[in-house]
Order: sequence, then structure tokens, then C-alpha cells
Amino acid sequence: MSNAPSDQPQRGHFRLVDLFAGPGGLDLAAEVLDIPSIGIEWDDDAVATRLAAGLPTEPGDVRLFGPGDLGFEDCNVLAGGPPCQTFSIAGNGSGRKALDLVTGFIHRMHTWYEREKAGHRGETWEDIQRALDKLDDERTGLVLQPLRWVFEAMLRPRHGRKTPEPFEVIVLEQVPAVIEVWHEYEKVLRAVGYKTYAKVFHTEQYGVPQTRRRAVLVARYDEFPKHFLSATHQQYRKGAAPVEGLFVGGRGAWVSMADALNNVYEHVSEANRRVMPFCVVSNYGSGGDPKARGRRASDQPSATITGKWKRNRIVSADSRETEMERLSNEEAGVFQSFPYRYPWRGNDQAQQIGNAVPPRFGVHVLSAALDLDPPGEDVWKRLLCWRPKQVEESDSSGPEAGISG
Repeated sequence: MSNAPSDQPQRGHFRLVDLFAGPGGLDLAAEVLDIPSIGIEWDDDAVATRLAAGLPTEPGDVRLFGPGDLGFEDCNVLAGGPPCQTFSIAGNGSGRKALDLVTGFIHRMHTWYEREKAGHRGETWEDIQRALDKLDDERTGLVLQPLRWVFEAMLRPRHGRKTPEPFEVIVLEQVPAVIEVWHEYEKVLRAVGYKTYAKVFHTEQYGVPQTRRRAVLVARYDEFPKHFLSATHQQYRKGAAPVEGLFVGGRGAWVSMADALNNVYEHVSEANRRVMPFCVVSNYGSGGDPKARGRRASDQPSATITGKWKRNRIVSADSRETEMERLSNEEAGVFQSFPYRYPWRGNDQAQQIGNAVPPRFGVHVLSAALDLDPPGEDVWKRLLCWRPKQVEESDSSGPEAGISG
């Protein structure tokens, strides 16, 4: 990154605070990039997974914390993935109906910030929060919490500091329906000095063995290059094989489920091997017909791993379609680009896996947002061979000992 003007934060050693951190997808990405992080998470089950994975965690409600609290004073990167259920196609849709309302709140928050910065009296954050509490689904309003953190960091000194220290970089991700919210975020973030970039990305274009779309917003004080966060792999298109040749811009073929599993089998000796080829038969209908179940062969990327992935059937790839053992947590995690050894804990682990940020995609996003070198094979091996710290510390004799990040 270039040097920021004197009234903007200077680049230093990055430290990330992850709001709504879930079971740890983005924090794991930060770990393999050697970026210290701390995540705030209120779900006991996700917290249990994070602690088993050795990820620094502050259990609790994001609304009860702020950048000025002890433990967050050195964090100069703000990340977050607010709960997606109310905005998701797979959710109840109340968030989509509330998009106009949420947009109004974003601009009320900007007005609050400008008024408080100028020292004028008027509507406070507490007034806005009380109004948010009246929404039909409180999770809809949670998508605004990162903006509160941004403004509070710009208005008030951190713990033990004398002057405010704005976040250098902001990285937010959500389901595609939230891109309109991110575009409204862009307007107010640009008004207070940030440069922004928001787009819906296809995760299979970044080596994740799964077709999944995510709306990402990045804000920082430096300009974005023309080809920011360029794809490294081709986009999956139903019925079309990966294209070979120079006209695909050097992008590799998308990664199939079989590719991902075989990579695991090569590097993780204790992994349970699945008979291949196979076909995943979705619990969801296709083309508007609930009886026409979507299908993906093992030589294709997985369909989106939702919280209901355990309902998907696994059958042999021949005409008999023999029923096979359904996906394990480890396999579903691998299709989300988690390491096979990731220690899923607590109840409803399927939901945790389905809601998580794919770590491989997170590595690409953080590397681009922080202007780091593109991740190389050393980073991907660390992710693939990762194991919980407590296991690594007690077992230093294995071939992958020391590869955890």
C-alpha cells in the first residue's frame, strides 16, 4: 500500500478483528497468512469449534462491543460477515423486504457520524439502535454493526490512546442479496475518505471446490488496481468442460470434488477414503421443479454447501445409482475449502459448515485487500495440512508437523 495522508492511518503490522466470526473461515485464512486475528461470536457451538481450532475468540454479542474496548485497540483491519439468514434465498426473506429500510438506516448513521464529529447535538447511536431493535427480525439490523464500528473508530480514541485511529482496511462479505447494502455502504464510506470496491464473486474462480456466490465489500485508503482480486480459476458452467488455451487469461480449471478429496488423501494419511466416482443428488429442486433434484458428479465442483447439506444423497455414478454413505463433516468442510482436520464441535455442525466463509476464498480476499503478494503454494499447503495447535504441539513427529500457520 502507498503512504496515506497525515490525517489517515499509517500502514503497520496488520491485526484483524472479525465480527460475527462464525466457526472461523476468515480467521483461518488470516492465520495461514500470518495475520493475527480475534473473532467475536455469540453462537456457543461456533465458539466451541473456534476454541477447538485454537482461534482467538471473544464470545458474545457484537452489539455489546466496540473498537474502543480492551483487546481490540491494536486492530487495524475490520472484517465481518453478519448473519445471512434474513437476506438469503435459503432464509425467510424478511431481510430482502427490509433492504430499503436498512438503506435508510445507513444514511441515518452517516448523519449521526457527521453530527457528532462536528460536535452538534441530535440523534445518537443509541437512538438508532433502539429503532433497529424494532425490526421484525433483529438479524436484519445486524448487517449495520460493522458500520457502527467504522464510525466509532473514527470518532473516539481506542483503549489507552489519545486520538481516534480509523481502521486501515475493511473487509465485509455476505450473500449476494446484500450487494445492494454494500453499495450503500460504499456511498458513506467514500464520503468519509475511504476508497471502496464491492462485487459478487464466484468462489470456484478462486480454487474453492464449490459453486458459491458471495457479495464482498473492501474499503481502504489506497486506490484499487484495475484488476483487483482477479480470478485464478475458470467459472463453472453447467454442461461445459473447463476451457484450455490462452484466451482464458491463464486461469486454471475449476477444482472438482474429486480433485479436492484426492488432494486430501495425498497429504492427510488418516483421511477416510471415499469410493469414486459418485454423484451428489441435491435436496433442492432444479429449474423450479421440486421433483427435479439438482445433481453434481464428483468430477465437478460441489453445489453450494448450505446448512442442509446432510440431506443430500450420495449415489454411485453408474446407471444403478447405488446409495452410498452421505458426506461427512470433514468432506463437506473440504468442499468449503477447510482443512480435513478442522475440529467441528457443538451442535448443528452442518449449519456451521454451511454458513462459514470458505478459507481459500478468504485468503484471496485478504491478500488483495491488504495488498499482500498473491498466495503461493506454501500458503495452500499450510491450509491443506493445517491441524489444531494443541494437536500439533503434542505430535511433532508427523510429516506435516510445523505446517499450521
